[in-house]
Amino acid sequence: MKYAIDVPPVTTVPVTNGESFPVRRIYCVGRNYAAHAREMGHDPNREPPFFFMKPTDAIVLNNSTIEYPTQTNDLHHEIELVVALKSGGRDVAVDRALDLVYGYAVGLDMTRRDMQSVAKKMQRPWDMSKGYDQSAPCAPISPVSEWGHPDKGAIWLKVNGELRQQGDLSDLIWSVAETIAYLSGLVELAPGDLIFSGTPEGVGPVKRGETMVGHVDGLTDLTIKVE
Repeated sequence: MKYAIDVPPVTTVPVTNGESFPVRRIYCVGRNYAAHAREMGHDPNREPPFFFMKPTDAIVLNNSTIEYPTQTNDLHHEIELVVALKSGGRDVAVDRALDLVYGYAVGLDMTRRDMQSVAKKMQRPWDMSKGYDQSAPCAPISPVSEWGHPDKGAIWLKVNGELRQQGDLSDLIWSVAETIAYLSGLVELAPGDLIFSGTPEGVGPVKRGETMVGHVDGLTDLTIKVE
């Protein structure tokens, strides 16, 4: 086939075994930790899961430096467990949802918080506050064969060595399996999909010159500097 333009490069994330994971789509779960939902002014017991997306090429690899984005004065960090899928489907049952998972990684959902706040007040989409360039840093993926399917473990983020966010995977409102099952009722999932599973409390601003280190027990830490 002859293409009208050069074919865009495939976005990939390194795997800890030396392979590369090609990324198809990036889904993000909103307010999936109870304490974070409350800090954002919502009742976690009343809301079903909801989702937004980031463009595939928003991925930033580990130990990178990202630019402070334009059109914001309030860039926020949101540390997350990232789920990488090896297979997909529609209306996946909860009890087989984990069969779709290839592995897990540490990720950041970077957010133009002031832009998002305006969008909320005006009842407009969040796209440009969440899905801008370099908004999805991601550490290498650890395959399930190395890490299993944990339902607990510390998740935290430090900025210049100061602890900002802290939680446990057991605090997820919707487990990874439940999230996959629910999302598969909205769209057909496929190999290469990433799911950012939500962030614990403590989200806040990061400034130029600061370095973020994100951690989930058992996974490769994510280190990102802002310039």
